[in-house]
Amino acid sequence: MSAIQKNVEATSEQYSSSFTKGHLALPPAKKYLVLTCMDARIDPAQAFGIELGDAHVIRNAGASAVDALRSIVISEQLLGTTEIVLVKHTGCGMLTFKNEDAYGVVEKNLGAKAVAELKEKKLDFLPFPQLEAAVEDDVKFLQASKLVPDSVTISGWVYEVETGKTRRVV
Repeated sequence: MSAIQKNVEATSEQYSSSFTKGHLALPPAKKYLVLTCMDARIDPAQAFGIELGDAHVIRNAGASAVDALRSIVISEQLLGTTEIVLVKHTGCGMLTFKNEDAYGVVEKNLGAKAVAELKEKKLDFLPFPQLEAAVEDDVKFLQASKLVPDSVTISGWVYEVETGKTRRVV
């Protein structure tokens, strides 16, 4: 067993020994979802004031609305959320490369068959060159989607990893 697995096991034992939130309902109590990046420097609960049971938190590389759409539809249509808070961040890795770069790394590390699979699946890594423009683009994507009702409130934000502050863009 790896050190990480041992840590998960030990932490789970400690956490569950005093856990008292098993009664929380499946739908998020405050009826919103936060879409943010998977970056390890972001603690959505602390940074955005989310208590256990309050909201859905969807995380992926770059806080991509395109990549998160399946989860967004489930959150809204099956579990009743009515607001989306999209939060990208400064220093995001998605600002540092283009699709061609990612394909090149995959080919170098995993070989031509892996790249062929990426191409077969038409995988777009969804990098972006400008942070605020990417926030605006993702908000527009959600607003234009037939899968997101007009009644859903959508806002776009930037979290500053250097300061811990979050500022509204849209």
